[in-house]
Amino acid sequence: MEAETHLLDLTFWITAGAILGLLILSAFFSGSETALTAASRSKLRAQAEKGSKGAEFALKITEDNERLIGSVLLGNNLVNILAAALATALFTKLFGESGVALATLVMTVLVLVFSEVLPKTYAITNAESAAARAAPIILVVIKVFSPIVSAVRLFVRGILAVFGVKIDPNRQILAIKEEIAGALYLGQSEGVVEKEDRDRILGALDLGERTVEEIMLHRSRIELIDVALDPEAILNQCLESNHTRLPLYRDDPDNIIGVVHAKDLLRAMHKLVTGSRDGAKALKNFDVLSIARKPYFVPETTTLDEQMRQFLRIRSHFALVVDEYGTLEGLITLEDILEEIVGQITDEFDQDMEYAIRKTEDNQFIVDGAMTIRDLNRATEWALPDDMANTVAGLVIHEAQMIPAVDQVFIFHGFRFQVLARKDNRITKFKIRKL
Repeated sequence: MEAETHLLDLTFWITAGAILGLLILSAFFSGSETALTAASRSKLRAQAEKGSKGAEFALKITEDNERLIGSVLLGNNLVNILAAALATALFTKLFGESGVALATLVMTVLVLVFSEVLPKTYAITNAESAAARAAPIILVVIKVFSPIVSAVRLFVRGILAVFGVKIDPNRQILAIKEEIAGALYLGQSEGVVEKEDRDRILGALDLGERTVEEIMLHRSRIELIDVALDPEAILNQCLESNHTRLPLYRDDPDNIIGVVHAKDLLRAMHKLVTGSRDGAKALKNFDVLSIARKPYFVPETTTLDEQMRQFLRIRSHFALVVDEYGTLEGLITLEDILEEIVGQITDEFDQDMEYAIRKTEDNQFIVDGAMTIRDLNRATEWALPDDMANTVAGLVIHEAQMIPAVDQVFIFHGFRFQVLARKDNRITKFKIRKL
C-alpha cells in the first residue's frame, strides 16, 4: 500500500511537471509567433547591422511567414494537446469520471492566461527584443518541422483544389501589401489615418501592378508639331502651348522624329536673333530639327514602377508610348507617375484648366470621360471595376457595347451614367450618380 501511494505521488509529480513544462513551451510558441509577426523588419535590420545575431535570425525567419506560422502552430498545438491529454489522465485518476470536466476547466484557464494572453501581451509590447531572443530556437523548430509543414501545405492546397480554389505555390498566404492596405483602410475608417495619406501610400505600393497604358495621355490629345511648317509657325505653336516638350513628326503623326524642348528653342531663338545682323529675318532659315532631342519610346505594357526608374536613370521626364506594332498610343511623363502617388499636380499654366470631376448641388458628379476609373474611385470612395477599361468612357462603352449618344442614360454596377458631351467617337463628359 505504501509502495502504491509512493508510486502515485511520484507519478503525480512527474505528470504535473510535464504539464507545467508543456505550458511553458506553449507560452513560448505563442509569444514567439506574436513577436516575430509584429516585429518591425526595419528595426530588426538596424539591430542586425549592429551585430545582433538574434535579429539576423529573425529577419531570415520572417522572409517566409507561411512556413514560420505553420511550424509554430504545429508546435503549439502539439504541446497543448499533449498537456490536455496528460491533465485529463491525471485528474481522472484522482477524481474519477468528474476529472474530465475538471481537467477541461483547469487547462482552459491555464492555457488562456499563461500560454496565450500573458506571453502575447509581453511579445506585442517588446516585439523586436522578444523576436531576437526567440529566433534562434524557432529556427531550429522550423527546420525540424519543415517536412511536416510542407506536407500539410500540399495537403491543404489539394483539398482547396478539389473545391475549385487554386493557390499559386510560389505565393505566400500572408502578403505584405495586403496587410499594409488592410491596416491603412482600417486606420482611415477609425480616423487614425487621413484619406490623402492612405491614397499616397497605396498609390506608391501599386506602381508595380499598373502599366503606362493606364495613365498615359492618349494620342488624340497630344500636341504635335509638323516639321514641314515654317519656323515662325512652329515658334508660335510652342509659345501658345502649355507644355514645355512637344513631339515633332514628318508626313505622318506616327512618324515621330524628335522632341523639341521650350528651353532649347528659347536659347536657339536668342542666339539666332542676337547673333545675326539680319535679326528677326534670320528666323526664316531656322531648322527646328537642329535643336530637337531624340525621341524616347516605351512599350505600353511597361509598369509604372519600372518606368519611373528608367526616367530617373536616363534623366528624362518624357516618353512616347507605342504598342506592339510600334504605333503611337500616347505619351507619359514623370509627373503623370508622381500624380498617381500625391494626386493632381497643377502649376501656373494649369490653373484655368477644368477639373476632371466636379460635384453638383444635387449630389451628382460631372466627370471627364478620359478620367481613369482609379482616380474616380479614389476621389469619391466608390468601387467601380477597372479590370475591363481604364477610363470612365471606356467602362461605359464596354458595358453598353456601343458608342452612346448625348443624353443617353445607362445603369451599371449600381451607378447612373448620363452622357453629357461627345466629340466624334469620344465621350468627353458624363453625369454620374450612385443609386
